[in-house]
Amino acid sequence: MATAPRTAYMAAFDRAASPSRRAFKVRMAPRPPLVALKNVRLQDGQRPLFDGVDIAVEPRTRAALVGRNGAGKSTLMKMVMGLIEPDAGDRSVQAGTRFAYVPQEPVITGETLLDYAASEGAERWTAEAWLATFGLDPEKPAVNLSGGEIRRAALAKAFAEEPDLLLLDEPTNHLDILAIELLEEELLQARFSVLVVSHDRAFLNRVTQSCHWLEGRRVRTLNKGFAAFDEWADKVMEEEAESLRRLNKAIERETYTFYRSITAQRTRNEGRARALNAMREDRAERVKDIPRELNLGVDSGGLSGKLVAELKGVTKGFGDRTVIKPFSTRVIRGDRLAIVGPNGAGKTTLVKILLGQLKPDSGTVRLGANLEPVYLDQSREGLRSDMTLWDALTPGGGDSVLVRGISKHVAAYAKDFLFQEGQLRQPISTLSGGERNRLLLARALAKPANMLVLDEPTNDLDMDTLDKLEELLESYDGTLILVSHDRDFVDRLATSTIAMNGRGDIVETPGGWTDFIRQNPGFLQPGANPRPQDKDAAQRAAAAPAPATIIATAPKKPGKLTFKDAHRLKELEGLLASLPEDIARHDATLSDPGLYARDRKAFDRATANADRARALLAAAEEEWLELEAKREALAG
Repeated sequence: MATAPRTAYMAAFDRAASPSRRAFKVRMAPRPPLVALKNVRLQDGQRPLFDGVDIAVEPRTRAALVGRNGAGKSTLMKMVMGLIEPDAGDRSVQAGTRFAYVPQEPVITGETLLDYAASEGAERWTAEAWLATFGLDPEKPAVNLSGGEIRRAALAKAFAEEPDLLLLDEPTNHLDILAIELLEEELLQARFSVLVVSHDRAFLNRVTQSCHWLEGRRVRTLNKGFAAFDEWADKVMEEEAESLRRLNKAIERETYTFYRSITAQRTRNEGRARALNAMREDRAERVKDIPRELNLGVDSGGLSGKLVAELKGVTKGFGDRTVIKPFSTRVIRGDRLAIVGPNGAGKTTLVKILLGQLKPDSGTVRLGANLEPVYLDQSREGLRSDMTLWDALTPGGGDSVLVRGISKHVAAYAKDFLFQEGQLRQPISTLSGGERNRLLLARALAKPANMLVLDEPTNDLDMDTLDKLEELLESYDGTLILVSHDRDFVDRLATSTIAMNGRGDIVETPGGWTDFIRQNPGFLQPGANPRPQDKDAAQRAAAAPAPATIIATAPKKPGKLTFKDAHRLKELEGLLASLPEDIARHDATLSDPGLYARDRKAFDRATANADRARALLAAAEEEWLELEAKREALAG
């Protein structure tokens, strides 16, 4: 279902379609949505989180859900699934709709990854195939997993469940570029609907067909892919600003007229007073919904030496694995260096060598003078779950933060990063992923630094925060080292890119990600990635045919087909069972002798539907026979 290409029977039907049938396809009503929320309201404290939200998820569509951190995107996704009940409004869902959900922070359970992937009803062979697709060993213990492994396991589980609607909350977090591109390909081939929350612009540009924008407690929908979102959103905000400007002018005029009439007539016009108060209340509500702006700042501190770091013939390995083959580079003050590559390729190792925190096995490392580095680690080291936000910002105690040499009250500084005063005493465990990343930025940017090292800084951040961060880094006059899988982020900031392929090979290319991939096609090919999980998956695939002794004693199962073919065979069996029922239902409608005279449109619809079902059935039967013959041939 997820990976099946356009089917033969659909293509056959399109080729066979008559002009009248094609006309019918244009006239027919749109398919009902899988899930729809209508005028939904949800209270969150004193103010509603949602108020009058409308959203519909259509069959076989891929939609983005975008909005600021804290706007309620994750909550809205859970409401779409039926996990949270609204305070008001309606939720409708097509009978039998199956959901799969990948949250921001998946929890892996079970003894093995296969146990986890098959834990909610997925067939084990399907779960095994999807784990292999995402580069994981199904028999790997479900403990001590990296962030990337956790994410890939959660994705494999969701695909294996064969949903009608897949909901993804920041699915590219902790995935390397190769895994992101794999996910993109699988989503583009999928036959189910997708609703995705993501900050990754390149990812959204490629996979989405529509956008739902959660802003100001309601949802606006754009029936175009994310590539058109920014221009549309800017236009909407301009219209909102103009509407608020006109409202302010109207209030000014009405206030002047109102008080003039009181002075002149000494009597109050109650109707005019009510109208004026209503306009003022409207303005107050609109102003409340205007989001606060992130206030980012950075101090590059004292000037470093012109040379920041020089590596000559550096190598590094761990055990029998070579991470860095002989590599040389020079980092000059003001450089904006991006480091990219698959998870486990050694990007963090290279960063630590550049910072002088890790010695190479061979070669020389020379660091420049007067370096004041600040390192933002993707592992969020230094943040304990029981620590409060106040404690995190004031590790030495007290009520003030030294911000780039100036003392500032902790509440005021936290406000710059969009934290509410009531959050200061809450444990960090209550913060969302985006809020924790903002907290890390607040800690890092408080210190003067002529060298910023940012390891996966974009995880969980909303696009507004990303835009602010990009603006800040563009104007930063120190040296920037950026480790990221966000292709758009790298393209916007990097002046040179170091790519590591996981085999120890390293290339350096002027420019960002696009420049690197254009000049080095195939350098990061998935088949060359030596990660242990990928080796295991390749070995399992190579060993898929059973030994000869087993073949002689036991017939091959349909699972010995390729995953796509086996999955398609199963899908066709379902169609062969359901299509005759559809045909019988349409024929029953047409058996009414008075239908044509009574409702010509209903008669035409029933005729076209019956013809279509028969064409689909014929093509499905033909395709099933081909795959069944293939299965029998493989079974010997």
